[in-house]
Amino acid sequence: MPGNPGTSDHPSGVGPGPGDTVLIANRGAVVPRVIESCRALGMRVAVVHSDADAAASYLDLADSVHAIGGEAPADSYLSMPKLLDAASAAGATAIHPGYGFLSENPEFAGAVRSAGMVFIGPDARWLKAMGHKTEARRLMAAEGMPTGPSSGVLGDDPAEARAAAAAIGFPVLVKPAEGGGGIGMLAARDPAELDKAIDRARTMAARSFGSAQIYLERLMERPRHVEFQILADGRGGAICLSERDCSVQRRHQKVIEEAVAPGLDRAEVTALGARIAGILGRLGYDNLGTVEMLWDREVGFAFLEVNTRLQVEHAVTEAVTGVDIVAAQIRLAYGEVLDRIVPQPPAISGHAVQARIYAEDPVRFLPSVGVLNRFRLPRPDGVRIYSGYREGGRVTPFYDPLVAKVIAHGETRDAALDRLDAALAGVEIEGIKTNIPFLRRALAHPAFRQGQVHTGLAADILAA
Repeated sequence: MPGNPGTSDHPSGVGPGPGDTVLIANRGAVVPRVIESCRALGMRVAVVHSDADAAASYLDLADSVHAIGGEAPADSYLSMPKLLDAASAAGATAIHPGYGFLSENPEFAGAVRSAGMVFIGPDARWLKAMGHKTEARRLMAAEGMPTGPSSGVLGDDPAEARAAAAAIGFPVLVKPAEGGGGIGMLAARDPAELDKAIDRARTMAARSFGSAQIYLERLMERPRHVEFQILADGRGGAICLSERDCSVQRRHQKVIEEAVAPGLDRAEVTALGARIAGILGRLGYDNLGTVEMLWDREVGFAFLEVNTRLQVEHAVTEAVTGVDIVAAQIRLAYGEVLDRIVPQPPAISGHAVQARIYAEDPVRFLPSVGVLNRFRLPRPDGVRIYSGYREGGRVTPFYDPLVAKVIAHGETRDAALDRLDAALAGVEIEGIKTNIPFLRRALAHPAFRQGQVHTGLAADILAA
């Protein structure tokens, strides 16, 4: 890909309105969140559901509902023909892909636009460029972003992989070149472990992302995971709203996220956010994106990847900036200029933290499925909750185990943490196991309370 893919083919610049219908090509907690912003913009909403999601709570919120059959993702939310047919039946003028599934698939984005609809996300060229991790690293490194040691895409020769690992230095992390969500990321501390990790990572990547391409990165043992929320309009306008800390993870997947990142130098973080926005604006990036970084006390910041979609944790940034990120995403997709949507860098107000309630064992983190015999989610002041489930519904093994997101905002970090803990204490879920006991242990852990977070903290919490 060229160093600058160019600007996107925007619509006329007239924003969305009552004559527009958005089809949400996704499921779960993201659907009611997108509906919320669509309603604020005066838009109509169509939703889809698989057979497994026929009782989803958000179906009641839509103007039209379209069954797409199947249970497995390949037969439903990953089926481009079914989604495009549903959009046609709904008279949709736009498709919002949510997160996961086809949200970063350039072929789907191109098909949506070829069908005469607005794809609510970056141009397909950006999805392709940033979706391939090694290409994204090359592109951002060329623009001066700090990156840690890594390899290119590995071939099939084990000797090549061992040589690349030796050049980087053990321990290394084996990662899929396409995909995300922590899937297929495996550590290797010596050549023998590397061979096994590569075989497993290739299998997992092929099954989850349709591509077995992998590469290596230097493994940072206990770094912080810090990401920067960017909005851009494809015309050179770009802004960093704020950063988020997403260091509390299990199996390389985020569990607790907060804005702003505690304990980091504010001047350094603000300057890096402005630098990232400047790079993406100069390149002509459009719509929204999240630049993920790792931070180590000795190394500093190192570029990880760019996610070209809405993030699960976007609401903590909304809480501290007052910017409706989903509405901004939609308006940018319809061709509005950034200055019209966010006139100036927003001021940061207070602190926000999100907990992901997963249907899983709170110690081993193994998925739990079953009927939600009781499902009550409190909604106190200062707390937002999004879920795709309702009492009597069923958590199935077909999808991500996320059952709800709980976001709390407070004047201080301690106030936000206390408010989140109180909300979690009030959640009533019976019929499945959840990670709520772990979440509450994390919120009370001294290191977390003091802002001493890192990607290995979950293990420390369980061992305490």
